[in-house]
Amino acid sequence: MKEQPRQEPTTPAPRPPSGKSRSAGRAGTPAGKRPEGAAPKAGDGPSTAQKSADASAAGTEGGGNRAEAPAPAAGPRPAGGPKAPRYDVAILGAGIAGSVLAAVLARNGARVLLIDAGTHPRFAIGESTIPYTSVLTKVVGDRYGVPELKNLASFQSVRRNVTRSCGVKRNFGFVYQREGMPQRPDEINQFVIPKMLHTENHFFRQDIDAYMVRVAVLYGATLMQRTMVEHVDIDDSGVRLGTAAGDELLARYVVDASGHRSPVATKFGLREEPTRFKHHSRSLFTHMVGVRPYDDVMTPRSAYGNPSPWHQGTLHHVFDGGWLWVIPFDNESEGTNPLCSVGLTLDPRRYPKTLPPAAEFDAFLRRFPDIAPQFADARPVRNWVSTGRLQYSAASTVGDRYCVTAHAAGFIDALYSRGLTNTLEVINVLAWRLLDAVRDDDFSRERFSFVEELEQALLNANDDLVNNSFIAFRDYDMWNAVFRVWAISTVLGTFHLQGAYDTLRRTGSDRALRDLESAEFLGSPFPTHRGCNQLLRTSTELCLAVEAGEAKPGDVAAELFGALRGADFIPPPLGLDQPRNHFFNATPPRMLRTLKWARTKAPADISATVTKAIGGFAREHLSRGA
Repeated sequence: MKEQPRQEPTTPAPRPPSGKSRSAGRAGTPAGKRPEGAAPKAGDGPSTAQKSADASAAGTEGGGNRAEAPAPAAGPRPAGGPKAPRYDVAILGAGIAGSVLAAVLARNGARVLLIDAGTHPRFAIGESTIPYTSVLTKVVGDRYGVPELKNLASFQSVRRNVTRSCGVKRNFGFVYQREGMPQRPDEINQFVIPKMLHTENHFFRQDIDAYMVRVAVLYGATLMQRTMVEHVDIDDSGVRLGTAAGDELLARYVVDASGHRSPVATKFGLREEPTRFKHHSRSLFTHMVGVRPYDDVMTPRSAYGNPSPWHQGTLHHVFDGGWLWVIPFDNESEGTNPLCSVGLTLDPRRYPKTLPPAAEFDAFLRRFPDIAPQFADARPVRNWVSTGRLQYSAASTVGDRYCVTAHAAGFIDALYSRGLTNTLEVINVLAWRLLDAVRDDDFSRERFSFVEELEQALLNANDDLVNNSFIAFRDYDMWNAVFRVWAISTVLGTFHLQGAYDTLRRTGSDRALRDLESAEFLGSPFPTHRGCNQLLRTSTELCLAVEAGEAKPGDVAAELFGALRGADFIPPPLGLDQPRNHFFNATPPRMLRTLKWARTKAPADISATVTKAIGGFAREHLSRGA
């Protein structure tokens, strides 16, 4: 790997739909009557990502094309004193969590203050989407009347309406690597995203986040950037936020979506020390140019037979003790972004931090000879970020007049791309409660207790999934089995959510979504199904037994494959119970066979889940004219 230049690339600020005033979408406007929003596409010329990367290669600054920050809403800056504006909800953190929530609340009539210590556009990770996340994006967009959010639900709609700087995701790829040894072609797994669902995204987050901030502002949220909140005071009269500049900001409720150093978590001593999470990992990451597609370096290429090119998806190199992500933004012919997101995640108990991140990454490549060629010509375009242990948690996430959410509530690991999913899950249940609270002037903890229950359950479930996988990384056969347990839970969970969304889309009723709040297995990828959650529990128990030295990986692999073969809720056409089937490609013929199985042989609950979902995907597919 070559030495790194030190400049972060940028692209033109994506523009949300024009023509909407700050009062657009206030209470009383029927959500179903909103026109579909579409941001103009980026220009045909080279993006500033390209210009900045080129400038970095020459050792110069990126020039004057840096994307402009979203403009604050018009009006006086809130300040202390008797005439200070009082907002219904103050949101700390204008990342994707805070901006989506701000857009939803402002669209539905709440007076929203969105506060951030930094500015947009800015570097962020959490770039790979999954089908469940995309369905959930549409759910929130339709449920709350924010069509601009639905622009993020597929690669095609992002490309048309938001930015050309994102990459396409057509598969999840997992390549098992052994230190010091050539990669074995029979130790791979690939999950191809069915075309009937959506083509997923590799979000270039600085564009996506800036887009959502501007959407929130256009719906009426007041944006304050470069505003550091240093003090939080809450009593029966409301919330007072003190800034580093000496201003006092007033609100009836505060949502903290800022991050680990959450002012609200600090104020109320919410951090668990030590964290309750079992998983241990740390990470180092950056954006690069010159990363070669793995398809071009794997040897011999003919021995692999993967149905979708690795470079057309999110590639995970997994190994005993960690994993490496490769998320290209340059994998689509009409794209404008030459960058690739690269991150190495390690168990710090196995791999303590002893080197600067660039040196550590180079040392890692020397240990894995079949990964190194992918980075032979690669170089970072921004400084590496190196973390300590990633996992942290909060003992509680809601209280009278406050909620901590997203990365302010806790964090696990980027494996399986659950971060944005969990964020949207919480926004979906928090937003209508907040709007009711604004109407009723009742911000007591009790009415938000379910939000905490869900948020904590989502984090706990993700902890189990990722911890199980890290334990399984020590043995390919075990990993091959654990991977399938995750796969079937997320596939069926996506199907179940799609059924609820189809009802919302066709009838306007959110009854099915409210019913999901009483699911038995809250936080699970498939929260309504007993058999699937028993399989998840079995996987966790067996993985923990291996970690404790009470079971052998080979025996666990055999037991899990036996459980997969015995599970009557797994569609046989997917082949998830067959250890030698390494590719899960839901082609149209397989989807038709799955539908036939669902109608004739599946248990009643799974039959309903599969038939409703496939019907919903098909209706939506046809309505798009695809």
